[in-house]
Amino acid sequence: MRNLIIAGLILIVASCNNNSISEFTDVKVKEVKQVGSYTYLFVKAKGHAYWIAVPTMDAAPGDSYHYLGGMWMTDFYSQELDKTFDKVLFLESIFAGTSSSGQGSQVSIDPGIMQAPHGASTSHGGKVDVEKSKIEVEAAEGALSLADLFSDPTAYEGKSIRVTGEVVKYNEAIMSLNWIHIQDGTEFEGKFDLTATSSESFKVGSVVTIEGVLALNKDFGYGYSYEVLLEQTTAVE
Repeated sequence: MRNLIIAGLILIVASCNNNSISEFTDVKVKEVKQVGSYTYLFVKAKGHAYWIAVPTMDAAPGDSYHYLGGMWMTDFYSQELDKTFDKVLFLESIFAGTSSSGQGSQVSIDPGIMQAPHGASTSHGGKVDVEKSKIEVEAAEGALSLADLFSDPTAYEGKSIRVTGEVVKYNEAIMSLNWIHIQDGTEFEGKFDLTATSSESFKVGSVVTIEGVLALNKDFGYGYSYEVLLEQTTAVE
């Protein structure tokens, strides 16, 4: 899920809601925080002050911008800032100047680096930002090793599979789901960490067998993209 909007966009995020905004919103920057792949802007608009987050861009207090749409996240934790935002608006694009002067030019940002929350640290171009743990976990009966899974993921796309491994990272309530990183000590061509989503809770350090449906090239938007993702995951007793 590199560190995220979020991000990641991995996070952490207690809830996330899409806002449909039909008109441009003009904002003036009051404060700027640059961290990793993100730029956080504390802005004021129509008497309201709040944080917005965009992929890295140049900005300074006093700058004016306008935007359309966006995605709100509440109780969003940024690991890099060690700060929990009551709410923050994630944007894929933002325009210089005010909307009254015309749409203006889009600020040069790269939506592809928007990260997601996995502790505000899973990567969201689908790259793993966790280190390989020195563990050896034997696959339970009927379970795949991660090496076998990553060697031919297309063979399991859309199918229910089981894997056994250690929970090396866990984040709750991101997009109403819990996010798990599983490793078993095996790897294929540098791929050793499986991301899974679940409505169940897990503990870091626990060895579990989980079952879920394998999705490939899953894109949630706003930088949440995964080449391999195990969904609807449950723990197998």
